Amino acid sequence: MASRTDNMALRTSQQSGVSEQVPHVTDLEPDAAALEQAEFRQWESKRKRASVLIGSAIIQLPIWGFAMSYGVFQEYFTSNWIFNGSQGATGVIGTTTNGVMYLSMPFLFALFTKRWARYRQTAAFCGTILTCLSFLLSSFGTETWHLIATQGVLAALGCALIYSPTTLSLGEWFTNSNRAVAYGVVLSCKNIIGSTCPFLLRSMLDTYGFRTTMRIWAAVVGGTSILAIFLIPAHPSSLLTNTPRARMIPWAFLHHRTFYIYSVAIILQSCGYGIPQTYLNTYAHEVTLLSQTSATLLLTLFNIPGIASSSFFGYLIDNKRFPLSATTVTSISAVCSALSAFLFWGLTSQGSMALLVLFSITFGFFAGGYSATWGGVINELESEAAQRNEAIDTGMLYGLLNGARGVGYVSGGLAGVALLKAGGETAIGGFGYGTPYGPLILFTGLSSVFGGWGLLWRWKKVPGLLRWV
Repeated sequence: MASRTDNMALRTSQQSGVSEQVPHVTDLEPDAAALEQAEFRQWESKRKRASVLIGSAIIQLPIWGFAMSYGVFQEYFTSNWIFNGSQGATGVIGTTTNGVMYLSMPFLFALFTKRWARYRQTAAFCGTILTCLSFLLSSFGTETWHLIATQGVLAALGCALIYSPTTLSLGEWFTNSNRAVAYGVVLSCKNIIGSTCPFLLRSMLDTYGFRTTMRIWAAVVGGTSILAIFLIPAHPSSLLTNTPRARMIPWAFLHHRTFYIYSVAIILQSCGYGIPQTYLNTYAHEVTLLSQTSATLLLTLFNIPGIASSSFFGYLIDNKRFPLSATTVTSISAVCSALSAFLFWGLTSQGSMALLVLFSITFGFFAGGYSATWGGVINELESEAAQRNEAIDTGMLYGLLNGARGVGYVSGGLAGVALLKAGGETAIGGFGYGTPYGPLILFTGLSSVFGGWGLLWRWKKVPGLLRWV
């Protein structure tokens, strides 16, 4: 009897052990479903980020294609002037375009950061309409001021209205670990546009004339903008603004000294960056006596290195093996571009195309990649805000950095006119320095090197290092 009882107890314990070892199927189903749902969300997030990156790359064409190629129109007008008024006055269109775009960005970024985030795509479509109408109206212009108003002001406002909301979404879809690389890729696409559009627009001008070219360009702007805007939705986090408090933009970063250090550096660097874009063509043609084709080629060589440098400088900040701080990378860009201006542009002489080619490539590479470091600047300010337990809006911050660049562009353009006039009255040494462009060369090099002055501020924070700074 006892034996039978022991056997029954043994079977019961074995069954109990088996039941403990084999999980119920119903317990596994929720885990599998949750895992599958998580994988789907991850895949969907990657797909949307890829869509946003592709759309941001495409939209560089309608935004920057005309602004980066205006020198082609300026050259075309010298032999094909069909308007009433001063032909020389059209030179302000290129400067005005960049100035209006960059200076309007802080206001537009503030507008679409939180309060009107849900209207970003609508605003970008409105910007597309304004830009297309502006270029279309310019094709019917008869006076010089018609071109300045339509191309220099209205089209620039339309492009800024496209750029601001779409760039905000780009910054929100990419996090600290890959934001600098994303900005670098987009800026590389911008430099591709700057390298190819001058030849495209020049060919259209020679084939169809000014008026038909502007109508074709209006159609190109409309088609590419609409496609790109559909690919760049607002990030869900920007739409969670149910309360008035959540809609407010945090401004605590304005109390951080780091923000002002980088803002001043961007203004100084931008002052010099626009000088070669404006005057390199005429310098090559008038001083080194190069042909017009060779002079135009230098501008292409100026923009092409930026295709690689934007991604390269973004990688220096974001890479996992040996990441560099934003301060270090901006200093590399600033010092190398300044040396390029002083040594290659400043030492050119009549017929020395080789040095001008070296200058175009090296300055275009190091100075062209400077803005790709902004992702690292934003990451640094985010870290400071986190240490102080403060909120920060990266979109608004990026808009203010663009505004600083706008101040630099406008200031450099105004300074360039005065410096060129001064250079015609007083020579500075020999080579390129002894030409009317000598003050411009010095200004370009000095403003470039001061674009990296944040490194000196960083060293002051290290005990015992550079106490004299």
